[in-house]
Amino acid sequence: MEKYELQKLRDLPIEGVAGRLGIQVARHKALCPFHDDHHASMSFKVSKNTYRCFVCGAHGDTIDLVMRYLGKNFVDACRWLADEAGETLVQTTPPVRAPLLTQEGKRFDPGRYERYFERPWLNEEARRFLFEERRIDPRVVRWCRITSWKDRQGVPWLQTPYYDREGRLVGVQNRNLVKGGSPRFRFPQGSECTVYNLPVVRLLKPGDELYITEGCSDCWAMLSAGRKAIAIPSATLLKRRDVQLLCSLASELSLSFHMWPDRDEPGERLFLQLEKVLPSLVHHQLPPGCKDFSELYLSEVKK
Repeated sequence: MEKYELQKLRDLPIEGVAGRLGIQVARHKALCPFHDDHHASMSFKVSKNTYRCFVCGAHGDTIDLVMRYLGKNFVDACRWLADEAGETLVQTTPPVRAPLLTQEGKRFDPGRYERYFERPWLNEEARRFLFEERRIDPRVVRWCRITSWKDRQGVPWLQTPYYDREGRLVGVQNRNLVKGGSPRFRFPQGSECTVYNLPVVRLLKPGDELYITEGCSDCWAMLSAGRKAIAIPSATLLKRRDVQLLCSLASELSLSFHMWPDRDEPGERLFLQLEKVLPSLVHHQLPPGCKDFSELYLSEVKK
């Protein structure tokens, strides 16, 4: 069983697991099932996804709770949790692809990260960020294979894969989900975060509209709004190979390109740069008060 699969099980909401076991939780407390309890001495710490009884000392994570409550061994407890969560635990090792040599000469090993996106898993913080804060369509999250994880300090991260046109993994972006957390982004060594959501190209037909956004978040919002979209990682990171790729798409498919530039100087500069190589690029003006398309999308969703 892989480490990332175990982490998925440990990230299952602890109070939800307790409820599946028949333990009634109220205000993060419950009667401890492991001793004759009459005063709700079992406490759940949602921030760490753990439980503890302050009388008998029983404590642990989701797997520990299932093991102790159902009397199962480690493997059987994991299988029970996987069944309850609708997950399938795979014992085989995913195929390993040869590392890619980037232009900077650093190697990115797709085989090291591909397995994380085979069965994406969203922890509580990721779900709150994507579905409550950003109102992203769950179908878009599945299409983009967005997943999540927590580091050794318990910091939650959103993990976003970058694929080329053929669907090969070429880069990974990790986003810190703690507001004001530092660093905000992390990239594995050699990770090529070029034009985002390139697999959508396979769905395009000649004459289709393709929207260009700035950053993954705007791309998710645009996709959630029902439009086909790709993203430039940043207004300050437009690379020559990205421009060449866009030009080849325009030539191959005779696409109609559209863009809602961010309401700032870098956003407008990015539009002007792209307009030079994509003369048919259509400029859409954001309404006052919206700094980017994500804010416009949220304002429309909330109506």
